[in-house]
Amino acid sequence: MSLDPERISAEQHPITAEEQDQTFQKVMFRIVPFIFFAYLLNIVDRINISFAKLRMSEDLLLSDAAYGIGTSLFFIGYLIFEIPSNMYLKRVGTRATLTRIMLLWGVLTILMSTVESTTSFYVFRFLIGVAEAGFVPGVILYLSYWFPSFLRGRVTSIFLMAGLIAGIINGPLATWIMTTFDGWMGLKDWQVLFVIEGIPAVLLGIFTWFWLVDQPAQAKWLTEREKHIVLNSLQQENATAKAQKSASAFKQVFLDPRIHLMGVVFLCIYSATNTITYWLPTLIQEFGVKNIQHIGLISSLPFICALISMYLLCRSSDKHLERRWHLALTMGIGALSFILLGFAQHDLVLSVLLLTIGGGACFSAATIFWTIPPAYLSLTAAALGIAWINVMGSLSAAISPALVGAIKTQTGSIYLAFAVIGLLLIIGAITILVAMPARLLNEQKAIQKS
Repeated sequence: MSLDPERISAEQHPITAEEQDQTFQKVMFRIVPFIFFAYLLNIVDRINISFAKLRMSEDLLLSDAAYGIGTSLFFIGYLIFEIPSNMYLKRVGTRATLTRIMLLWGVLTILMSTVESTTSFYVFRFLIGVAEAGFVPGVILYLSYWFPSFLRGRVTSIFLMAGLIAGIINGPLATWIMTTFDGWMGLKDWQVLFVIEGIPAVLLGIFTWFWLVDQPAQAKWLTEREKHIVLNSLQQENATAKAQKSASAFKQVFLDPRIHLMGVVFLCIYSATNTITYWLPTLIQEFGVKNIQHIGLISSLPFICALISMYLLCRSSDKHLERRWHLALTMGIGALSFILLGFAQHDLVLSVLLLTIGGGACFSAATIFWTIPPAYLSLTAAALGIAWINVMGSLSAAISPALVGAIKTQTGSIYLAFAVIGLLLIIGAITILVAMPARLLNEQKAIQKS
């Protein structure tokens, strides 16, 4: 077998810091805008149901309890098929898996326009959850093929930021589509919303097949030297990781009650962010806002607040090297805002202010929270521990929408449901302070530095 002279030459010369920076900038410009846009579309298509509900509930005689159940069924399908999707990814590669996921969720989003009953609503929401299963883990895994850990955190944060941007644009975009294209091709406003917002996902799925490659070695847009730089950085990191592996990771995670308590805290936070995501338009409507475009504009405010507060709180947390009280107080602010909503329901300005502050606090709390598990967990147990905490928190996504819908149906008001979410946030804030004394985090940091 003949050897490639260009590859041999690339491997023989030492890698400079400047070369490394230039190479990874090239990789970032190729991959990061794509995954950012893909996740933005993913969140928009996932939560557009919250605005479609304002109209489709009347046509389908869909109760709030039924809407909550349908929303929960999405996450049940998502959780059940996430592991099979990841196993399939290992067999066929990331490019084929992400192409399949985007095409399926896009087509099913379009087909949501054909829903005619509560039963078909349940079926389609479950199927969309199945279709989307594995998307975020698939992208996170894909990033590990291209970026070493010193860049992966930055790239992952940019990827996840697309979720907040989606929250900002989703309301105005959805209500504009529903208002402008009502009656297009004989479709009602909520039906048009699903069709128009489902098409980009289908097109992006097709584009994915031609744009992505599974591994750096397959990238025709990288030179042999650049491929060597990427692979060399990853190989060095993998060698270090193998040296740190230990068979005790399972025991470190599942026999440590503090890991499970952190999962409870994340469940409380995720219950709040998930409730905001799927019940925000309905809550704004409860304020007395009837114009659907006004609802869309107001719905952007919590996400704008989250972007600003997230930056300020994370900067303060990093500056003071303190996580627990930053998290607990942020959750407390969110809880107080939600509990006070019921008392301010006749004052539109105050209600919107409380909603904006509460929503911003909850999304910021989620960001601060994820600085705590890596600081507590050993290097050996970090991957498994973080995955388990995420699974525990994600269970709330299958519970909280149905819980909110049931409370609203039984009481006729959504304010009690938000008060319950507020109490969950208080429980989570107390739990993090009790379960994670500051000395434990400080001790673990010292161990990891030594």
